[in-house]
Amino acid sequence: MEHFDMQAQAWDNDPMKVERAAIFAKEINDFIQPKGALSALEFGCGTGLLSFQLKDYFKTITLADNSEGMIKVLRAKIKAAGIENFKPLLIDLLKEELEGPKHDVVYTLMTLHHIPDVDAIIKVFSTILESKGYLCIADIVKEDGSFHASFPDFDGHNGFERGELNTILAKNGFKPVYYNEPFEIEKKVNDELIKFPVFLMICRKDT
Repeated sequence: MEHFDMQAQAWDNDPMKVERAAIFAKEINDFIQPKGALSALEFGCGTGLLSFQLKDYFKTITLADNSEGMIKVLRAKIKAAGIENFKPLLIDLLKEELEGPKHDVVYTLMTLHHIPDVDAIIKVFSTILESKGYLCIADIVKEDGSFHASFPDFDGHNGFERGELNTILAKNGFKPVYYNEPFEIEKKVNDELIKFPVFLMICRKDT
């Protein structure tokens, strides 16, 4: 968490992150077509890059993160932009219960691989989603560990294999309805430039 607190101030300076958010926002909006009528929650929102791209398409967006540094930057951005349909929330959804009404859509970008217990957070998503609500997961395709090679303390997942993720989702009442790999992250690993595909999986809550 300290890592993200320290990176928060400079997070938006990376053009790749901005481009990535725009691409996934378009995919989510094109498929779900919320048309300003639905409520959403972004899990692991960081500085809100993805939600800023989606702000005109949802009625309300709750932006949840457990990094104090990220939420601080986000609150300043919301104030500066005069956005009224955002609700920033410093919360650990694996430890704290989300209050208020359920949401129509939950989306998360490059956060799930940081969560050791994926099954537990998918359960949480199910509880905060309306019946027939959508869960949108954007994350790295399964890789050999090179992506986090420079972070020896990393204790998350080396991306996700589609079938394995489908199994966890099905167990928690979700049915995949869309899958695409619209983006690649280029990283230099041991002086070699490697491309890491990033997928978007959209699921419907069956119950």
